[in-house]
Amino acid sequence: MSFKTDLFINGEYVPSSTSETLTIHNPKDDTLVSDKVQAASEADVDKAVAAAKAALPGWKATAGAKRGSVMLKFADLLEANVDRLANLESIAMGQPVSLAKRMILGPVALWRYYAGYAGKVAGESYPPDGEDGLYKIVQYEPLGVCAGICAWNGSHVLAAWKLAPAMAAGNTFVLKSSEKSPIALAQYGDLLNEAGFPPGVINIVTGDGKVGALLASHMQIAKIAFTGSATAGRAVQIAAAKSNLKRVTLELGGKSPALIFDDADIENAVLHSSESFLRNSGQICFAASRVLVQEGIAPDFIKAVKVAFEKAAEKMGDPAAMETLFGPLADKKQYDRVMEFLTSAKEEGVQILTGGDRKGDKGTFVQPTVLLNPDLKSRVYTDEIFGPVISVRTFKTEEEAVQLANDTQYGLGSTVYTSDIGRALRVASALEAGTVSINTVHATSPQTPFGGFKQSGYGRESGVEGIKNYLQAKTIHVNMKLPVRAK
Repeated sequence: MSFKTDLFINGEYVPSSTSETLTIHNPKDDTLVSDKVQAASEADVDKAVAAAKAALPGWKATAGAKRGSVMLKFADLLEANVDRLANLESIAMGQPVSLAKRMILGPVALWRYYAGYAGKVAGESYPPDGEDGLYKIVQYEPLGVCAGICAWNGSHVLAAWKLAPAMAAGNTFVLKSSEKSPIALAQYGDLLNEAGFPPGVINIVTGDGKVGALLASHMQIAKIAFTGSATAGRAVQIAAAKSNLKRVTLELGGKSPALIFDDADIENAVLHSSESFLRNSGQICFAASRVLVQEGIAPDFIKAVKVAFEKAAEKMGDPAAMETLFGPLADKKQYDRVMEFLTSAKEEGVQILTGGDRKGDKGTFVQPTVLLNPDLKSRVYTDEIFGPVISVRTFKTEEEAVQLANDTQYGLGSTVYTSDIGRALRVASALEAGTVSINTVHATSPQTPFGGFKQSGYGRESGVEGIKNYLQAKTIHVNMKLPVRAK
């Protein structure tokens, strides 16, 4: 399969100015995918930012209906190319093709959602109030050149969260893909040109953390949106503050809880704590990896979830096969990280109910793993593992469940399983998380904002809040009390 590996700057594919490249291996079997993916230099980043800055006046002045039609065309092209893009995502980071397709079609809907906002960002007006004599206007304008840094676990979703609202608001953009999964996003250039985006409106660069640091510290970038680890997010925030105080949106890690009460539908809770949790091999920031179960149903739940994880292991395999539900971890580095957590759990004496080992003799497959009652201070309980591993603990009362759920540095998502709607809403209000889902695993929606509390970051992507993050308010006061002069 042939594919583009160059940077996309000012409407053209160009090689890195230094010829530095990234090497991508298929995590299924460690075979070489490409050693020619271009890594951007500082000069390349400057060139991309300059192209975005030059394109800004024209794109900002483009009629909203025209911007929206270009965005809709791009959404159509994403949909038409879903098979090819899904295959490229799969070979780069191991995501099963069946899931990769869904994680492209979701962004298609997001692009269409924000296309509807183009030209519809309303302002406000206030008449003179008492004796102030001022007619007051508030208008919302694009920020300018914006940048986004994507994580590797959901490239197309994260790109759409950043690009689509920025485009609708009239900004221009420099997007950095992850060095683990750069190939599918590199194909966007041809689609952007075909859709009708003018040169420079969207630029796509690739590279490691050094490229992200260049964007975060760039003096000509007005806003940066980052998705990734808390450590890297802090570095982005510091660089933004030390440079030009650019605006920052951070979507960082999570250690999300699932609260399962005695009156919950056990079959439903087990399904979402196993198959739903294990999608993308547990490599989802808001996945509920801390499962808290009320004592009355704990024995039945634990027995059922053990069986579900064992069955899930049978559905783990070649990500290129449509019947495969669960694939390998993204690369050797991520595999080593997860296995180190499991080794640490064994050394601490944590009970491993099922899994805990490598699956197969090739690739980066890890058996779906259930840990039972780890200590509250254990790393496997407190830290984000980002793999197919859950920790199950029990609780007695609703108050204890909420206390356990909130006892974390993170606050990205939570799930609640109960048949009592009063309890569901009461607990949802008490949970310190940006998203709470009731009787289901969390799924993002174009209509609703996504982001975290505490060290899971700040700012929101998706929904109305998502476009607000790419706008700035300007206040205009008009003195209505000037005397009328005779001609």
